[in-house]
Amino acid sequence: MSEAPVFEPILHHYPNSPFAEKVRLMLGFKGVAWQSVTIPRVMPKPDLIPLTGGYRKTPVMQIGADIFCDSACIARELERRFPDTALFPGGHGGRLAVMGAWADSRLFLEIVGVVFGTAADSVPADLKEDRYRFSDGMIDLDRFKADQPYLRSQVRSHLFWIEHALDDGRPFLDGAVPTYVDFCFYAPLWMLRNRAADLRPLDDMPQVVAWMDRMAAVGHGTPKDLDPKAALAIAKEAAPADVTLAHPESPDGFAPGVAVTVTADDYGKDAVAGRLVAMSAQRIVIRRTDPVVGEVNVHFPRSGFRLAHV
Repeated sequence: MSEAPVFEPILHHYPNSPFAEKVRLMLGFKGVAWQSVTIPRVMPKPDLIPLTGGYRKTPVMQIGADIFCDSACIARELERRFPDTALFPGGHGGRLAVMGAWADSRLFLEIVGVVFGTAADSVPADLKEDRYRFSDGMIDLDRFKADQPYLRSQVRSHLFWIEHALDDGRPFLDGAVPTYVDFCFYAPLWMLRNRAADLRPLDDMPQVVAWMDRMAAVGHGTPKDLDPKAALAIAKEAAPADVTLAHPESPDGFAPGVAVTVTADDYGKDAVAGRLVAMSAQRIVIRRTDPVVGEVNVHFPRSGFRLAHV
């Protein structure tokens, strides 16, 4: 019996995406060889949608004919496939995941408010309109502009927490080495540092700055550029991997094989339709078929995504 082919991770992303930076650093931290496909920051995304079935958030990771949506799902898959350098050290995964979820939501959205609100008058019209529509009005640059005193006060409060979490001299937020929570916190602060530099938000946060410099030094490893059409061809020529989830669950009406949709519950609510392959407390996997890529499995986190019957 021949062994299944081994595929390098392919990251579909664009340079300014903070969640893509989170994943790029995790790939560098794990020392994983990976391939890079640059996608547009706004729709249409003709070389991504055949893989995801409609999910348009950034980044997306592809491994053969398996497609991983959302940076939390990507992190867990990287940990499963490349466990030697741990993002979730033994016994601490749940705590780190909860802290990371706060950074991915509350911290991220308030920093988005500061960054986009500060730059509201200079943001290209297509990006401004796209983000408003994409988020059902959640990302509203005019509202962010008007609400800057509040948003900056909230970010200031969060920065204070992070600064003093490092008072005991630890180099990273959970100790001597980076863990998942460092990557989650770093990504929005990377956006703040790079895109709101005129506000000088980190001037009196020396420990945060030193920690960010240590995180940046992790690097992205050695990615190789890949043509988007080549990524589609890889999916077409591959077959989805067998799925074995720890602690599988089948809530009433959601047995494997049933037709479903999966939709983010915050923003980017583009439903992805397919047939349920498997589900656990952490993951939803659906199978879909596209004329461009054939059969693919699309993986989502359970948390933050709504499962519904077609």
